[in-house]
Amino acid sequence: MTDDRLPLAELMAKTGDGDFLRTIAESVLQIIMEADVDGLVGAGRHERSGDRTTWRNGYRDRSLDTRLGTLNLKIPKLRTGAYFPGFLEPRKTVEKALVAVIQEAWIAGVSTRRVDELVQAMGMTGISKSSLSKLCKDIDERVHAFLKRPLAGDWPYLWLDATYLKVREGGRIVSVAAIIAVAVNTEGKREIVGLHIGPSEAEPFWSSFLKDLARRGLTGVKLVISDAHEGLKAAITRVMGATWQRCRVHFMRNALAYVPKGQNTVVAAAIRQVFLQPDHAAATQVWRQVADQLRARWPKLGVCMDDAEHDVLAYMTFPEQHRVKLHSTNPLERLNKEVKRRADVVGIFPNEDSIIRLVGAVLLEQNDEYQLQHRYMQIEGMAALATPMIEEAQPLQITPKAA
Repeated sequence: MTDDRLPLAELMAKTGDGDFLRTIAESVLQIIMEADVDGLVGAGRHERSGDRTTWRNGYRDRSLDTRLGTLNLKIPKLRTGAYFPGFLEPRKTVEKALVAVIQEAWIAGVSTRRVDELVQAMGMTGISKSSLSKLCKDIDERVHAFLKRPLAGDWPYLWLDATYLKVREGGRIVSVAAIIAVAVNTEGKREIVGLHIGPSEAEPFWSSFLKDLARRGLTGVKLVISDAHEGLKAAITRVMGATWQRCRVHFMRNALAYVPKGQNTVVAAAIRQVFLQPDHAAATQVWRQVADQLRARWPKLGVCMDDAEHDVLAYMTFPEQHRVKLHSTNPLERLNKEVKRRADVVGIFPNEDSIIRLVGAVLLEQNDEYQLQHRYMQIEGMAALATPMIEEAQPLQITPKAA
C-alpha cells in the first residue's frame, strides 16, 4: 500500500520558510487522495493483489485556493470508474459566479479595496484572463439557459421586486435596478421566472421585461404584485391585461410619511383595521371610513388613501386561501436578502454581465430549492379563481317555475 509517512526533513530542505506550510498542506492532501484510491482499486501502486478491481490511469491537475495560497494538487484517475476527493466538493454555481466576478473586477483593474483584499486572501492573484474566460463561459451558459427557459401552462400570480446595485459604466459608478420575477402556476408551485437589469423604471423598461416573459410562455397572469414603480401599472395593463396589487407593506411606509413619527403607531393601527375585514366590500367600506377620519388632521394622507384604495385592496377579490401571500412582495424578501448578501461582497460590479452572472446564479440555486418544497399555494384556491365567472353564468340558466 502507499507509504503514508510525511518526509518532513525532505520538504524542509526543498522549500523556503514562506512556502513551507503550503507545501506541507499539498503533501498531506496528496497522501489522503492516494490512500482513498488505494481503497477503491484494492491495491497500492505496483502492488499485485487478488482484490484489485481496476488500475490507476495517471493524474489530472486541480488547484485549490486557500489562505496559505494556491495548492497544486494531482487527482488520481482510474481506468474504470471515477474518483473525486471529498474535500474538493465541486463548487456551487453561485460560489463560482462570485469568484468569477471578483476575479473579473481585479483583472480589469476596476476593483475596490474590498475586492483586492479578497483576491489576496483567497490566493487568486495568479488567475489568467484565459482561465477566467473559461470559468465565466461555463457559468454564463447555465445561467442563460435558466433565465431564458420556456415557461409552460398558466401562471395566475406574478411577483416583481427590484434590488438596486452599483456598477461601473463609462468611468462612472451608477445605480441599476435588478428586477426579479417570481410566479406561481396553477398547480401551486413557485418558480423564479426572470431577471432584468436596467437603469430606468419608466414604462418602456417594464414593458420590455414583461413582453420577454410573455414570449417565453408566461400566460394566464391574473394578478401582479409589486411596489409602486413608475410606469409599471400601465405596462401590466397593456402587456398582460392583469390586475395590479400594490405592495401593502410599501404603501404603509408611504402613508406614514405624511404623519408625525409620534402618531405612526396610532395611524398604522387604524389602517390595519381594513385588512382584518372578511371580503372586498367590507374592506372598501372600512377603508373609506378610516380615510375620512384621518383626512381632517392630515389632508395629504387622505388623498394618498383615496388614490391607493383600489390598488392596495385588489388582492381581496382573489381566493381567501391565497390572500396572505398576495398582499405584498414579502415572499421575495428572503430571496432579495440573499442577492444583496452576495452582491455586497463585490460592492461595485465591473459591468452588467457580471451582475447577471452572480444574481442569476443565486436565482438558479434558489429555484432548485423551490422545486424540492411542497406547494406554495393551495391547489383548491386555484380552482376557485374561475368561480366568479361560473356564478355569473348561472342566472342565465335558471328557468322560472310555472305558477
